[in-house]
Amino acid sequence: ISTADLWDALKLGAEDFWAKPSHYVFLCLIYPIVGVILTQWSSGSNAIQLVYPLMSGFALVGPFAAIGLYEISRRRELGMSSRWHHALDVRHSPALPSIAVIGILLFALFLLWLFTAQSLYTSLFGAEPPASVGAFVRDVLTTGKGWTLILVGNAVGFVFAVVVLGTTVVAFPLLLDRDVGAVAAIETSARVVMANPLTMALWGL
Repeated sequence: ISTADLWDALKLGAEDFWAKPSHYVFLCLIYPIVGVILTQWSSGSNAIQLVYPLMSGFALVGPFAAIGLYEISRRRELGMSSRWHHALDVRHSPALPSIAVIGILLFALFLLWLFTAQSLYTSLFGAEPPASVGAFVRDVLTTGKGWTLILVGNAVGFVFAVVVLGTTVVAFPLLLDRDVGAVAAIETSARVVMANPLTMALWGL
């Protein structure tokens, strides 16, 4: 896989978008809506310190959340009808059990990331939640502990992101194309990343 292949993939993705922009806008609204819900929940639950981990960590389940977009693109490539409701046709896929298994694994990684982020915060600032958003921002940006939280937290988050990229970069599109099983799909993704580390790193960015 070369850099040119990445540009081709982006070009084809753009063509999919402009062919059915309303479908993709509708489906992509899920992300900001979920983000707002997560922010409201964490703020109301005195878990302000989890706003950033929740927002950034949601990307860990992004490959699974985008399954409907993959299905629309697949149908369009095959010359089939690709209305927005066809995103739900994934539920009829013979690979649905494998897709669900990998989705559950990603959700487990998401929960592990939140636990890790909370544990890091607790180890630095204690179990008491921040008194307010302002106090939290001040503690994070003006103290040594805060910068440790930023640097270590982002480094750990990077590791989680690499794991997800390495195990799912082609897993879901592959499963929609043919039911090879969850293990084979993950192994294929890992082999792709190991064979093309620089290209896949660029794709991950």
